[in-house]
Amino acid sequence: MVPDTYNQSYWNGTVECIGHIPTGPLSRRNCPNRAFMVKRMMDLILAFVALVILLPLSALIALVVWIDSPGPVLYRAERIGRKGRKFVCLKFRTMVRDADQHREELAHLNERKSVLFKVTNDPRVSRVGAFLRKYSLDEIPQLINVLRGEMSLVGPRPPIASEVRQYELAHLRRLDVLPGMTGLWQVEARQDPSFDRYISLDIAYVENWHLLLDLRILARTVGVVLSGTGS
Repeated sequence: MVPDTYNQSYWNGTVECIGHIPTGPLSRRNCPNRAFMVKRMMDLILAFVALVILLPLSALIALVVWIDSPGPVLYRAERIGRKGRKFVCLKFRTMVRDADQHREELAHLNERKSVLFKVTNDPRVSRVGAFLRKYSLDEIPQLINVLRGEMSLVGPRPPIASEVRQYELAHLRRLDVLPGMTGLWQVEARQDPSFDRYISLDIAYVENWHLLLDLRILARTVGVVLSGTGS
């Protein structure tokens, strides 16, 4: 909760900041520090190995993106990470160069509910970009974000600032952990347009996290990617 300035119960209590907002935890469970260390080591090892293995494919994708659509190969977008910290999220560019400037023009076509945004057959998406999105190949550069410690292999997807500004206080719980390249929502309800379902799965992940859950999500992600359900 956000404590009142004169609330005596928090004078000697723990204060945690979510972005610039001071908050006081109502309850706390023991922090599994060893498990978090193992998770971080797993992120570093798997992300590094994946980058090395996918290097030839990444070079080919970069070349095709450059040939197919004028503009930079990588798309750099500001995202909100753990505890509200901002970072630059990397992707292979799948849209035209000035896509962000035309988002408002397509707002009336939004197929998602509430905060989320999704348009089938988005006219801003390039030919190569559509294929990359279908098989989530555009997200390969996020392995660099994982190595930097800005993201994890598994966790809630990193939101943009405009989405976070629309969150209710309870929704900020999903920012308690590092954002991930894949997560519970991706393997359970990727095509579900419901924002409530999206939030509930992310919060369920945060509340019930353990290493085995991460491994299960990673294993299921392989099937999701190969099935080409991205968009």
